Amino acid sequence: MQPLLTILGPTACGKTSFAVAIADRLDGEIISADSRQVYRGMDLGTGKDLADYDINGRHIPYHLIDIADAGEKYNVYRYQHDFLNAYNDIVSRGRMPVLCGGTGLYLESVLRGYRLCPVPQNPELRKFLENKSLEDLVKVLLEYKKDTGSKMHNTTDVDTAQRAIRAIEIEEYYKEHPILDADFPDIHSLVIGLDISRDLRRERISQRLRQRLDDGMVDEIRHLIDSGVSPEDLIYYGLEYKYLTLYVIGQLSYDEMFRQLEIAIHQFAKRQMTWFRGMERRGVNINWIDATLPMEEKVEKVLHMMQMVV
Repeated sequence: MQPLLTILGPTACGKTSFAVAIADRLDGEIISADSRQVYRGMDLGTGKDLADYDINGRHIPYHLIDIADAGEKYNVYRYQHDFLNAYNDIVSRGRMPVLCGGTGLYLESVLRGYRLCPVPQNPELRKFLENKSLEDLVKVLLEYKKDTGSKMHNTTDVDTAQRAIRAIEIEEYYKEHPILDADFPDIHSLVIGLDISRDLRRERISQRLRQRLDDGMVDEIRHLIDSGVSPEDLIYYGLEYKYLTLYVIGQLSYDEMFRQLEIAIHQFAKRQMTWFRGMERRGVNINWIDATLPMEEKVEKVLHMMQMVV
């Protein structure tokens, strides 16, 4: 199959602008690997930064952004299906597909070819789990992973009880229903990781959070609720949508919201790096380059790597 270029890294490392600069040189198009940017109307909180897709007077096409309604429960099975459609479309037009994002499960489902099928809800299991704390649910999830050797879930995105219950539900289903079909094609990819120091990452995260709040992220939450998306559904998405919703509905003060959200994003970025290191242990070769290098130097490094693997 046509090769794929993958750009990954933790939040606030500059993935999108870097992927766009490379796509500009390669006549490429971006396929997003972000579990929350799929939702329409969730723009500031997910960091879509759509202006970044315009470069040198032209627009770089992107895929798998704004493809689901806020309030839906998008999942990795749907992502694989949508990825293949986007990938095949890009390749059919003779352009270069560039996968870019920070959702480890979505990235790995493509790079390692997870074999998945849709998982229905399990009302009995949900009833059994509904009163457990998030801490207890994570312990249950880890027990499933220990028993089955599953690599599908860690705590990167399991930051609400709803998400943890869904992860357990999926692990339970695959435990009882071994997958015998639903093959995913083997897609070769050069994988580039943007390496950024912990201190600089934390600085950028805090700066970006303040900027997005100034740009109207609270108003975005209010608009979503006014349009009919329930606070519970927004809280399900975690991070910005969890803490800002709690602020909007009066369960947190503004200062509490900011402090708790800032900590949560820092923790999230750390878990992203843990996932990426796990991907390396599981056989994904990630070529790390310094995120602080000048853009042109980073692009040239990647172009050189691509020549070496052809």
